[in-house]
Amino acid sequence: MLYQLTLWIRSFTDVPGINLFGYVTFRAAAAAITALLIAILLGPSIIAALKRLQIGEQSKSELQQVGTHSLKAGTPTMGGLIVLAAILLPTLLWANILNMYVIMAIFTTAALGGVGFLDDYLKVVKKYPKGLIGRYKIVGQVVVGLVVGCSIYFFPEWYSQELIPWRTLTTVPFEKMTNFDFGILYIPLVIFIITGTSNAVNLTDGLDGLCIGTVGVSALTLAVIAYFSGNAFFADYLSIMHLRGTDELAIFCAAIVGAAMGFLWYNAYPAQVFMGDTGSLALGGAIGVLCVLIKKEFLLPIVGGVFFAETLSVILQVLWFKYTKRRYGEGRRIFRMAPFHHHFEKSGWHESKIVTRFYIVAIMLAIFTMASFKVR
Repeated sequence: MLYQLTLWIRSFTDVPGINLFGYVTFRAAAAAITALLIAILLGPSIIAALKRLQIGEQSKSELQQVGTHSLKAGTPTMGGLIVLAAILLPTLLWANILNMYVIMAIFTTAALGGVGFLDDYLKVVKKYPKGLIGRYKIVGQVVVGLVVGCSIYFFPEWYSQELIPWRTLTTVPFEKMTNFDFGILYIPLVIFIITGTSNAVNLTDGLDGLCIGTVGVSALTLAVIAYFSGNAFFADYLSIMHLRGTDELAIFCAAIVGAAMGFLWYNAYPAQVFMGDTGSLALGGAIGVLCVLIKKEFLLPIVGGVFFAETLSVILQVLWFKYTKRRYGEGRRIFRMAPFHHHFEKSGWHESKIVTRFYIVAIMLAIFTMASFKVR
């Protein structure tokens, strides 16, 4: 909104310093700071309200003997409301809200945040053991992905003229100016990415600070890529698609980074609040839609490598258990427990050590992601 306001002011007068609002880098920094302040300042009141309403984490029997999980029952959850406020408000304030890339990012985050909120509400407030039934949750995620996929495929001109020839293409990592065309299958791809990533981030949300910290690292990486993709000079230098307008997504990404740092203030071990599905589904959807909008879908397993590995550990565990049960009559496990951050807990690692080492891995993957643009 401030961007549109400054455009209006500049149309009839010249105010010293107002040109700063035309720079994406300035507005991205402002969005990050605003998000950080919103999360830190809003956190105590939301946490107090959640405590007052007795909206706390329920005890999970399968985790009672793992680490310090027995002490976490009753900790306020649905703290994703803090994250959503700290992402959406700065984006609306500092980004160009008429930019279709920004609109789709906001829509995806808010819509999946709504799905997660409903799941948390049914689970914590209404005391439904499983919350929102799995298939209904999937339906919500699929609908969001369908909206994004169809808008890109059928109406690329809504985004930018540059997107029209690239609408069904995705960048192939480690290959210069090599793209893969999905054709009409691009819509199912978008649905799969948004659904898969939102669930992957949700699976990662199992230790204090783990999910929000790794999402922050991924968002910072995507902020740089989005800025480069929207800048003609950098896009040409790196031999990547130039998508005019995607640089505005750097502001959205910066808001995620600021929100992540602010929420981590309360979510670091020992956590004062959990984000719940309200936050994890929204953040996963945000990471997924960002990779879609900047046409870097194939980079998702790298930039979101922690989420990818967590999901893979669950898939392998389930498949191996079912196979061995059918083959030997008794189910066997690859990991002590999945997702595999719990495997390390059961191996005797302290929760803080696991989270810190996952952060290190996430940073290494972020560096590797950026290096992939020149190692081609």
